[in-house]
Amino acid sequence: MTVNLASNKRLPGLDTLRALAIIVVMAFHLDGLLPDIVSPIERFGWMGVDLFFVLSGYLIGSQLLKPVCDGDRISLLDFYRKRAYRILPVYLVVLALYELWPLWREAPGISPLWQFLTFTENFFIDYSVNHAFSHVWSLCVEEHFYLLLPVIVLVLSRRAAAWKTFVVLAFFVALGVAIRSYEYFHVLLPMGRNTDGFGVRYIERIYYPTYTRLDGLLAGVALALMRTFRPGWWSALLQRANWLLAGGVALMACTLWIFADRLGPVGTVIGFPLMAIAMALLVMAAADRRSWFGRVRVPGAKPVATLAYSLYLTHKEIAHLDELWLPKVMDARDWRECLRSGGELPGCGRALLSRHRAAVPRSA
Repeated sequence: MTVNLASNKRLPGLDTLRALAIIVVMAFHLDGLLPDIVSPIERFGWMGVDLFFVLSGYLIGSQLLKPVCDGDRISLLDFYRKRAYRILPVYLVVLALYELWPLWREAPGISPLWQFLTFTENFFIDYSVNHAFSHVWSLCVEEHFYLLLPVIVLVLSRRAAAWKTFVVLAFFVALGVAIRSYEYFHVLLPMGRNTDGFGVRYIERIYYPTYTRLDGLLAGVALALMRTFRPGWWSALLQRANWLLAGGVALMACTLWIFADRLGPVGTVIGFPLMAIAMALLVMAAADRRSWFGRVRVPGAKPVATLAYSLYLTHKEIAHLDELWLPKVMDARDWRECLRSGGELPGCGRALLSRHRAAVPRSA
């Protein structure tokens, strides 16, 4: 028994989540330029990237698994070609701006070009000096996911068995927990949490690497597996879609409490998989029109969701140019008050993209 996954493309619930993800990520990065009322969003906005991971795991996993369910063979060439057309043109244009127009850079230090061209920035970045375009780390994780998932699906589909799939998923989750635990307790803590380099090394060794950040992608793939190969389970759960939504919200509240200390041991070890499960519940509630969350259209969510990728690549740089060229506007805490005053309000915004706090790095 199969399901029609083509309808996933424009489900309003998924558009809402995608729009929410990019909005909170931008709020996190642009914290110094926003009113104080949005400070909770600024504090936890980095979690929007993990929501993107869950959505990507679900949607890409669904695309790959449907042919397997239908008995067709996966074409690796077609999959990689479609992903390249979707990702590379915009990415290469933005990268060219970074390389050819230094004013575009939100910070002076930038990693070597080969790291961006090979999507290995998240492995080799020196975050103590190179901040420009550092947010591309999440795209690197996505690219590695796009590269490996089709191969894994192709191998497992030759002698398909549910237990094999479960073992593979559990292995990668356990691998992430093990690596994060080792890095945190045996590499980072000996440095001392109060040292200047602790936050920087946390970003480099735990937050950025692909092998420590697979939880959200795996949770999304698990949803795709259930919907594709266990549609009865999927339908039964969605009969209680509101409970799924409530459970996701409750678990997210628990995750927020855990990550109140963003660089703490509990969040580092178990916070990421818990957050992935919470977001997977939200995605499931949004991924089917039988739930109210999957039917409700939030005004403006669709265009924001459509532009999410481009917004993610360029929002830091645009804010940086605004600071350079529109200083009076950017120094106002409330843009409406700024316009009413003709730009004469005392400066109350904080410099954003030239300020990088080592204790809690502004990276998402």
